[in-house]
Amino acid sequence: MFASSEIGIDLGTMNIQLYSKNKGIIFNEPAVIAYDVQTNEVLAIGNEAKVMIGKTPNHVETTYPLKNGVIADFDKAATMLKQVLKLAGKRIGFSVKKPNVVISVPFHATSVERRSFYEIAKHCGAKHVHLIEEPVAAAIGADLPVDEPVANVVVNLGAGKTEAAIISFGGVVACQSLRVGGNQLDDDIIQYVRQHYNLLIGEQTAEQIKMEIGHAPGIHEERTMVIHGRDLVTGFLKAVTLSSTEVQKAIEESLFEILGAIHTVLEECPAELSGDIIDHGIVLTGGVALLHGIEHWLSSELHVPVYTAPNPIEAVAIGTGKALQAVPKMISTVL
Repeated sequence: MFASSEIGIDLGTMNIQLYSKNKGIIFNEPAVIAYDVQTNEVLAIGNEAKVMIGKTPNHVETTYPLKNGVIADFDKAATMLKQVLKLAGKRIGFSVKKPNVVISVPFHATSVERRSFYEIAKHCGAKHVHLIEEPVAAAIGADLPVDEPVANVVVNLGAGKTEAAIISFGGVVACQSLRVGGNQLDDDIIQYVRQHYNLLIGEQTAEQIKMEIGHAPGIHEERTMVIHGRDLVTGFLKAVTLSSTEVQKAIEESLFEILGAIHTVLEECPAELSGDIIDHGIVLTGGVALLHGIEHWLSSELHVPVYTAPNPIEAVAIGTGKALQAVPKMISTVL
């Protein structure tokens, strides 16, 4: 059992992570569930469910219960979280009984969306549920001094959305959110390959392309990758060679949307805090922070230093787990 009975939960669009104060990250797998549509029986969650995507018979479906950072299917999300808690407990030998939970929510989530996160944690047996806004959790997880009177700029580049925020003295000074993230970049790649090669590829292939040869705008060393898919003209399987320059072109528009959101939040920064941003720069978290060249590109466009957090993918989860001890005033049970 958790010594502190406290769990931090990052219930994301593509991944679910659990954090324990004493053990760190104890679960980090895809936020996907596979189930039998006839019996509603859960067949798999996480990694086991992800490998089933696109490979199951008609009576088996796989689904991501969250879309664009919010809960789209409450029942499936609740079932998945219950299974995750059980699985995490079995893996490291503890039982979870009525823990205190801190769960992250998007900054611009509506009261209804916030209540869904609250209710899902209660549904899974939580004794007390606290909410923390994702940019704040990301900043705490990246070890930024969020409770000091200095400007901390964090850009959380998630799968379903991007949130750029200025945090100072325990509060969010400004925040911009848009539903553009890693999933949109994957869709951009799928559409590019379809339009230019008449080739149909899946989401997992697109994600692999993005991470292996994807690159932010700018000059870079050309890389190539052989990809496989179904020819939309003949119906046969086909292989083509895709270049990093092509992928760069495919995702460019979405990246400039992200840049625009960061520009906007910087324009909203009070003059008294602007010097802090110039001195301390911007910290990136989330999976898209691992895109090749994104630090350099954003820095050159924004004219401020840009850094990637040491643990960009886990930053939000770590922040949720540390929140009760770090900055209690930044969490809430009020919906």
